[in-house]
Amino acid sequence: MSNLPHTWAIANQKGGVGKTTTAVALGGLLARQGERTLLVDMDPHASMSAYLQCEAGPAGGSWALFAKDRQVWQTEVCQTAIEHLELLPAVSALATVDRQFGSVPGMGRRLAEALQSLGGRYQRVIVDCPPTLGVPMVNALAACERVVSPTQTEFMALRGLQHMQATLAKISHSLGGISAWHVVATLYDPRTHASTVCLQTLREQYAEHLANSVIPMDTQLREASHAGVPPHAWPGARRAARAYDNLLDELLAAETQSQSEGAA
Repeated sequence: MSNLPHTWAIANQKGGVGKTTTAVALGGLLARQGERTLLVDMDPHASMSAYLQCEAGPAGGSWALFAKDRQVWQTEVCQTAIEHLELLPAVSALATVDRQFGSVPGMGRRLAEALQSLGGRYQRVIVDCPPTLGVPMVNALAACERVVSPTQTEFMALRGLQHMQATLAKISHSLGGISAWHVVATLYDPRTHASTVCLQTLREQYAEHLANSVIPMDTQLREASHAGVPPHAWPGARRAARAYDNLLDELLAAETQSQSEGAA
């Protein structure tokens, strides 16, 4: 078990809240620290794959976790332009996983089983989830020890967070326990009343789970994604990169605390 990588799922049941940017930002920062990190794109929209300019191979990237022999997926991993950072890309066929394999026994643990077979190849795994509940998201939640839910600071995004909370409760009941949950306020613009009120609502309703770090609205994040590099590697995105750096510190501190409590 000691060879298992620390696995975090980036998940929210609403799109456009900053999931992919958060996954790339955290993965890039971990890689910068020298940790061998695998990003797994489970979203059929393949936004993270496009961001890092990695295309799936003939076996279909993360699709191979469900449709191919269980070891084939490792041949689909590609090296990104960032040292220590690799990616298992996504394909649009992931949208059909539920229809094709939803009734197959054990399909909800394919990712967990795949990670157990790595033999210490990676220290960290970060999974970018689709915004809908289905086999790919269930796999991510079953495999991870920590769920990070980026949530845009606008009121429509709060509904997706409510759905996510309900999903985690169901998965927890099914698995007999669930990983730690962190809510992260994203796309925050202090100049707007809606954004500030929404942040306050998050602090009141999700105080136990809300990260202290707030990710600001930063148009330079788009420039970083266009260049195919994590925020910390794009000079213009300093504000957002600093916020993600603080968020990573929070998550690592929570991880260390959990390990200490588990050993006690």
